Parts: sequence; C-alpha cells; structure tokens
Amino acid sequence: MECDPLLQCYRRDRRKLLEFLLSYGLMKEIRTPTGSTPSLSDADFDKLSADYILHCVKSGGIVDVSEATKKYYVESAYPIMIHSKLGDSYFLTSDPDFAGSPPRRVPPSVIVSKTSNHASSSASQLDSFKVKNFEMSGDDYGLKQKAETVVAKAPLGNSGIPSLGLPTLKTGLSDDDLRESAYELLLASVVFSGVEVFPIEHKKKEKSSKFLSRLKSKREKPHSQPQLSERHPLLIDTIRAQMQISEAMDSCIRRNMVQLAARRAPGQIDLSQISLELLIGIFRSDFLNEKSYVQWKSRQVNMLEELLYFSAKLPETECLTIKTCLAKIRDTKEWDVAMSPAQRVEIISSIRQVASKVSSRQGQFGLPSETYYWLAAYQLNVRLYEKLLYGLFDILDEGQLIEEADAILSLIKLTWSTLGITEKLHNALYGWVLVQQFVTTDEGTLLDHAVLQLQGAVSTEEDDWIEGQYMNSIICLKQSNDNQTKLNLVQSIFLLIGTWCDSKLQDYHLHFSEKPVNFRKVMVLASLVEMLTSDDCAEIKLTMNASNNSFGGKIKNYVEKSVEAAIGRVANTVLKSKEKTHPLALLANQLRLVAERELTMFFPVFRQWSSESIMISVKRLHQFYGERLNTFLKGVSSLSEDARSVLAAAYMLDQKLGQLYTSVLEEQTVHASLRPCLNHYEIEKVSGPIILDWVIGQHTHILEWTGRALDLEDWEPLSFHQRQAASIVEVFRILEETVDQLFGMNLPLDITHLQALLSIVFHSLDGYLQRVLNQLVEKNHLYPSAPPLTRYTETAIPIIKKRLNAFTVLDDNVFDKLNEMTISKLCIRLNTLQYIQKQVGQLEDGIRNSWALVRPSLNQRRAEVEPGEILESDSLTHHEAVDELFVTTFNIIRDTAKDIGRKICDLIGTRVVFWDLRDAFLFHLYRGNVESARLEIFLPDFDTVLDNVCSLIDDAVRDLVVLSVYQASLEGFVWVLLDGGPCRAFSDSDIILMEEDLIMLKEFFIADGEGLPRSLVEQEAKFAERILHMFSLQTETVIQMLMTASELISMGLDSNKHSHMNLGDAHTLVRVLCHKKDREASKFLKLQYQLPMSSDYDDTPLGDSTSKSPLISDVLKRSTSIRWTKKSQSGLKSMKKKLQEATNEIRNVAR
Repeated sequence: MECDPLLQCYRRDRRKLLEFLLSYGLMKEIRTPTGSTPSLSDADFDKLSADYILHCVKSGGIVDVSEATKKYYVESAYPIMIHSKLGDSYFLTSDPDFAGSPPRRVPPSVIVSKTSNHASSSASQLDSFKVKNFEMSGDDYGLKQKAETVVAKAPLGNSGIPSLGLPTLKTGLSDDDLRESAYELLLASVVFSGVEVFPIEHKKKEKSSKFLSRLKSKREKPHSQPQLSERHPLLIDTIRAQMQISEAMDSCIRRNMVQLAARRAPGQIDLSQISLELLIGIFRSDFLNEKSYVQWKSRQVNMLEELLYFSAKLPETECLTIKTCLAKIRDTKEWDVAMSPAQRVEIISSIRQVASKVSSRQGQFGLPSETYYWLAAYQLNVRLYEKLLYGLFDILDEGQLIEEADAILSLIKLTWSTLGITEKLHNALYGWVLVQQFVTTDEGTLLDHAVLQLQGAVSTEEDDWIEGQYMNSIICLKQSNDNQTKLNLVQSIFLLIGTWCDSKLQDYHLHFSEKPVNFRKVMVLASLVEMLTSDDCAEIKLTMNASNNSFGGKIKNYVEKSVEAAIGRVANTVLKSKEKTHPLALLANQLRLVAERELTMFFPVFRQWSSESIMISVKRLHQFYGERLNTFLKGVSSLSEDARSVLAAAYMLDQKLGQLYTSVLEEQTVHASLRPCLNHYEIEKVSGPIILDWVIGQHTHILEWTGRALDLEDWEPLSFHQRQAASIVEVFRILEETVDQLFGMNLPLDITHLQALLSIVFHSLDGYLQRVLNQLVEKNHLYPSAPPLTRYTETAIPIIKKRLNAFTVLDDNVFDKLNEMTISKLCIRLNTLQYIQKQVGQLEDGIRNSWALVRPSLNQRRAEVEPGEILESDSLTHHEAVDELFVTTFNIIRDTAKDIGRKICDLIGTRVVFWDLRDAFLFHLYRGNVESARLEIFLPDFDTVLDNVCSLIDDAVRDLVVLSVYQASLEGFVWVLLDGGPCRAFSDSDIILMEEDLIMLKEFFIADGEGLPRSLVEQEAKFAERILHMFSLQTETVIQMLMTASELISMGLDSNKHSHMNLGDAHTLVRVLCHKKDREASKFLKLQYQLPMSSDYDDTPLGDSTSKSPLISDVLKRSTSIRWTKKSQSGLKSMKKKLQEATNEIRNVAR
C-alpha cells in the first residue's frame, strides 16, 4: 500500500539526516555483517534506530548496523518515550483530563456475584440508564459525559486521503525514484516526438523565477511569446526545476536520449529501453560522488526488475537471465571495476533481447498505441504519471499551479502512449492529484480545477466499450475490515474522494469554520459522486452527478453528525474553562457561535440541495441546551449575577436559533399549519417579573440620588466649556447607566418594562425641574413700591416735608432666595435647563434605538408562525402605544424645562434693572431735571452687566437673556415716566431729550448689528414711545382723554380690569398729568382729585435700597405700577370713585 505523502516527506528527511551523520566522520567505525565499511550507501536507513545512531555520535563509538536495526524493531514495539531524567514521561492516546481527580472517599465493598451473566446484565442495564438519564445535579450539567462520548468517537491520526490501493511495487521504488524516472520518461517522450530539447543558442539565458510564480490571468501575460523551437527547451528547464533534477543529470539524460533517438526512428518508446540506454551511456564519472551513482544505478536496475522480472511474466529461463544480469549490474565491484566495457555491453544486450520480446507483445484490448506494459505494469505507470502531474505545482507554493502548467501538460500527454493513459484516466488522475494537493495545502482554487477534471472523467457521453474494458482491468484493492474489494482505478479515485468528503462533511464545523469558502467547494465535489455501499462492501455503485433529492439524505447525515461533534467540543471547552462565569452561560455562548456559523456559513450552501436539513441542527441545539436550562430556570427567583448571565446567554441563543429556524421556513412552501413549531425557552416568563422588580427598585434609588445631587449643588459652572451645573450631569449619568443596564441585560422586554423605565426618567427629571422652580421667586418682589400721586408745584418756602415710608417688609424666605439667586447663578440654572433640552433628545433616541433592537425578537417569533405575514394592525397598535409613551414622557419634560427657562429669563432681566441697578439707574434717571440725569450716564452699567451675563450664558439662550434685559430696561424707563415720584416732572423740552435717550437705548441693544435684531428692538419699544408721545400732547387733550376714560369706568367698561396698563386708561392718563410740568395739569389735579403738592414730599434715596430694613422701599412686598396685582384693588376702587366724581363735576360745568 502507498504511504501518505507527508509521511514520505518525513522519512526522506530522516534518511538525509542519518546519511549526514554517517558520512562526515563522526564515528570511529561503521560495522556491517560483512565487515567494516567507510559508508552505508546500500543500507536501508528506514530500519536504523535514530536514537542508537545519536548515542554513538555523542560517545564517538562504533556503529553496528545489525545492532541499529535490532534497536529499531525493539523501539517500534513500545510506546514513544520522552527521555526525561525521571524516566516516567510517556504519551497517551486518550485525554487524561476526562479522568478527573482521584476519589477521596473510601471505595465501597465489592459484592461478587456467583452468576457472571447476571452481573454483566446488571452492568449493561446500569450503563444504559446512565446514557439515557445524564446527571444534572452536579456542576457539569451532564457535559462531561457528552464530551467523553465525542472524544471517544473522534478519529485518531492523519485525516488525509488513503492511497489508491494499487498493487505494491516489488522492488520498493521510493517516491524519489519514481519522480526521477518519471522525468526521464518525459524527456525521452519529448525527444522521440521530434521536439528539440537543446536551445539553439548554447549560451545559457538568464531566467527569472516566473516558473515559480503563481497562476496569472491571461491578460497579464506578455503578448510576445518566444518561438516554439525556443520555448520547448525553456519548458523542459522549468519541468526539471519543478521535479528537482540536477542540471548535470539532466544534461546526461538529454544527451543519451538524443543519441538513442538518432539511432532509432521516431515513435514509441518504453521504460525498459530508457533504463538500458542510460545504463550503457552514463558512467561513474558523471556523478559527483559514488553514493549518488550507486543510488542512480540501483534505481535503474529496480525499474528493469519491476518491468521485466515481476510484471512481464517471462519464461523461467528468461527470468533467470534477467535476474542474473541485474544482479551483476547491481554489484558495484563487479559492474564498475571487474567488468570491461565489452562485458557490460554484452549484459545490456542480453537484457535488451528479452525486453524487445516483451515490447513486441500485443496489447490485450487492441487500443491505439496499446503496448503490453499498459496492463502488465499499470501499478508502475499510474505512479509515474502521478509524479508528472505533481510537477505542475509550484515547488515554493504547492497550492498554486505554475504559469506554464497548460504548456507543460501538453508535453506530459506525450507519455500517454508509454504509460497507457487515456483521456478519462488523465481526467480522473489529474482530479485525484488536485484533490490530494488541496488536502495538503487547503488552497480552494485547486478544488475548482479538480471538479472540472472529475466531471470530464464521469461525462455522460457514451464510452468506448473497449476502453471501458481496459479501464476496468486496472484493478485497485479496497480494504474494509477483513474484506478486500476490487475496484477499477476510476472507481477507486471516486470512492476515496467521496469517503474523504464524507469524513470532512460529517464534522464540517471542525474542518471549515476557519475557511468557510472551501466548504461550498467540498460540497460540490461531494455531490459530483455519491457512493452507495453495501454493508459487506462487496458491491459498490457510483451514481454520477447525484440529484438534489438523493444527495439531500446525505446532507442530513452530515448535519446531524457535525452538530453532535460540535456540541461535544463545546462541552469539552466549557469543562476546561477557567472563567468564573456560570457553565450554562458559557455553554449558551458557545452554542450560539455554532448556530451563528450554521446561519452565515453553512446554511447558504446547504440550501442549494436540502434547506430543511438545517432544521436538524436547530432542533438538536435547542434540545441539548433546553434540557439543561429547564432545571436552572426552576431555581431562579432573583436577578443574581448567575441568573443574569445565564438568562441573557440563553435568550441570545434562543434568538439565534429562531433566526436560523425562520430562514429555513422561508425556503419552504409548506402551509403554516403543517410547519413544525419551535418551542422557545421560557426565559421571558421567568425574567419578566424579576426585571420589573429590579426597575422598580432602581426608581427609588435614582430619586434619592437626584435629590442628593441637588442638595449638594452650588450652581457653579462645571467648566469653562461646560457651563451647566454638575448635578444635572450626574442625574443624566445615572439615568443612562440605568438604561444601559436594563437593555444590556440582553433579556426579553415588553411594554410594561418600557413604561417602568420611562417612569424613572420622567419622575427623575420632573423632580429636578420642580426643585429648580421652587428655588425661584416671583419677579413682582423685585419692583419698587409706587410712590403717592402728587401734582407738580414749585415753592421756595422751606417747610417740613413728608418722608415716603409706606413700605412692606419682605418675607425672610423670599429675601434669602433673592440673595441666593444672583445673576451668575440664574445664568447657570438657565444653562442647565438648556442642557436638559439637549440631553433629553439624546436620551430619548438612545432608548428608542435600544427598544428597536429588542422589538425584532417579537417579529421573529411571529414570522416563525407565518413568515412575512405579521399582522399590520397589531404592529401599528404596538408602535402607536410606544410612540405615545415616548411623546407623553419627553414632551412634558421639554415643555416644563422651556417654561421654567422663560421664567428665569424674565427674572434675570427684572433683577438686573429693578434690583441690581435700582440705585444706580432706576432711582437716579431724570431725577431733579432731565438734562442732568440723562440715560447715557447709566449705559456703562448696562454694558458691564451684559458682558458678565454673556460670559456666563450658553450661546443658544444668549439672545433670549439680552432681550429680557432690554425689556426690563424699557419697563424701567416707563416706570420712571409714570411712577417716578414727586421729584420727577417733565416739560415739553424734556420730552425731546427723553426721546433721544430712548433712541440711544435702542441702538445700545442693537449694537451695530451684533446685538438684537432691529425689528425686534423697535417692536418692543413701541409702548415706551407712545407714553413719551402722550407727554408731548397738550394738557387739554390729555384731560379730555381722561374724561373719556372716566366715563368708561362709570359705565363699568374699565380698560384696566385685567390689571394691565394701556395707553388710554384713566390710571395712565392721571400719571401723565401728575408728571407733567404744567400749571393747568396741576390745577386740574388739585380741583378734581385734591392731590397733594410734590413739594410736600422728600423722596431722596436713603442709600442702599436693597437692604432688608423696613425703611427701604425696594424690598417691600407690593404691587407694581405697570402690572396691577390684587393687592392694589382697594386703591383702584378709591381712584375710580374720585374719577367718577370728577367727571360729573366737569359735565356740570360744561352745561
């Protein structure tokens, strides 16, 4: 039987190493049974003990060949040992890890049964019980038994393709011998076909390494090709390099073959003639050393012996002649020393006469060019042809065909007439070699070529009956158990390839997971030939190009066995794992990888022949893990670390199996009612209540942390670039961690869990916003109290004036809040609200995306019932409910944050004008006279405040805050005009200056286009402009307007009933008359309303008006002059009464 190519390579390397040790004088003496010898060129190095030789080298002793051979046979009878110092290391054929640690308990007493049959029966029953009921109470969940079962079934040793089963060569020709002889045959065939083997120019051309390059496309090849006469020598040089023939030996072979061809007419040549010609034409002097010569000569003799003595079936006398002559040639002393050239020629002539008789024999089948050797020496011919075909592969990259493969193959075909190769035999052998090379290199392109060649070998064209008889006569033996089956060569090739494909595909997870592209190629190869073999291997039937239905049965077998093997390896991996993760979690993760490979790598290939076969994989994986998971689920009562890891891993496995299951169903056309149902693990049933309890627990925890963050908040910016408060960052961090934890569990969630999560988000952020709102005060606490109404008078008589002291003291809580709410802290609060607006959107998107990833699992389960027919109404109802949850939760948060933001904006503007700048601006503008207290004096204060605000506020709300300050400044300007007190009275000339000041104020906030938009500024200033316009009206006109407004009051149509000031109401008109520097206005107010003179009051500011003293007017709680509150209703009623009385008097006078 042939040996594995890799084993042959190892043996060849071993021989070379031993030859090196024995040929460099490292030993004192080499002894053989015939005496001492300087070399062992004729020794069988495969039968020498390497350990013995190494020992002799170290000790510098004498090598005894007989002892080395004896040691070899002794060593081969025992297991391989490691020469450690302790001498107790050895190799095992089984895995010792499965044995476990030795038991620590005392073994039970053994009860010997008198009936051996009964004992064996009981033992067998116990074993079968253990197999059916695996132990689940331990930590291994029955994994140990599964792993042991798979390991026990695993094949040992090399998983390559066995040999063809050709009859053995009697002379023991090695692979190197066959390779060198194959090259000699090829060269001889080329010469006898008339092809020039020597280049026209004897000067050796420089050659690149293109013959070692990989196969290139035709487009990359140069357009200019060398002439045919020049190309053949280059191709032969390429073949020589590929088949590792030295240039010196190649030159000798070419010279002798050319001489032989010159003496004979071109035509057919056989192997014996080549060997005889070389023996007579090549001498000892042609070799570098005697050893090479002896090996070469021995090979030629073995070739002649194999052809003429063992294969030719000669008469006894001719057999004796051949044997005698070959023995003389083999004897180096006799052939090379004792014999003369004439004697050597005589011996060669004797052999040539016998060889000529054999060559003249007719072939058995009468095929064209058929010779006697076709059938007589087919075991040698096939091996030689294999070696020629192996020469097509790059010696530096054996997975690639050389560039000149097609051209060289045309030269190889010249050997067909000598070796008895037909087109079909060539296709079969070439495909066989390609498959073997793929097994060695794992290069997938070789399988593509192999499939094409094998398809040619099993083409459906009608075969020549005679050629079929010839092919059936090339017998190979298949050994199966104790039986031998005879096959022809093509059958043997297909059987071996089919068997190899079966062995790989029965564990495709092991062999193709790392390189799945080869899986499809092997499947195509396996489908090319389907073997049907009987149990006793007595009959073998080849079904060429098997149909999908017939091949589908084998695929189901592949899936079943491969999945079982994969499960066993997974069990073994889990048992050996050192991780602290729960075994069931590890098991689920590993099985999910198996299912992932089934879905992405193997199912797309299987669907071509049998898509339903993958259902076996789904069910087996689901069943194997489900049997172990059910016991665990019964004990789950809380969301512990083990429960979380196992449930998550099991859920992900269940989803992956469901995905694979759905993919299979999509390939089938069976009605939904007939489809098998995949019973999902009860993970949702177990985990649902537990997850809800966890979310509820997080709710209380997060609210506590939110309150704690606000308690510690000092409302300082987080950093120069992050101007929001630190507390809100902490709140969102906690919320995001909770969201990540919930969805990171990888467990099934429903809308109840989503509601609970959104409830946490809502209550946390809403609670935060309400706390911020409660820290604010109403802005009416910031307005100064309205001074009493007076009429303008000028007096030079010094009198005791009344002090304005009608103020209300602020509540301590309000005053503390006002002191706490500085402009900078209000800005940070506003930035925080803006940050909430941004982060709420990101948080919503994150939860929506995470929920969308959970949602497909529900669609998948519906698809398992009816793929592609999920009820649209149910889906829309669910989406609508989810959208409503999100909209309700986050829109309320957004609206609340927006409302509080607007309130803070108003508060900032009001505080700037009516609190922080009260003394500097409000109480001094136009005080005494207009010309000495113009607005431009106070604008630097506004500029300083705005610079400070803009440095603190976020850019997104900067314009809103500046607008608030502008609105408050206009409000303060109007307050000065209408509620400025006894010290302010305006003449017509003053109105012109005040209009200029208003224009100056507007331009200040426009800031040359870098501030507020001009249109917005103009719109906000309209009310102030109209108030100024009323001061420019004639006094009689204002009095007439007041009479009209008074009539409305008497009729119950008061325009100020909503507590808002407008231009035409009586309250505004009275105040305009009070601050008009006009005698008619003063006289009217004295006669009609009995208002006191302005000179009776002293409203000079008393320093800091923002102190808590009850004497300070700006800290008293009261209603404003512009926006009337309920506290002003009593004053308004008395004013209405006076206005009604004044109106009646005016009417009476008019009559």
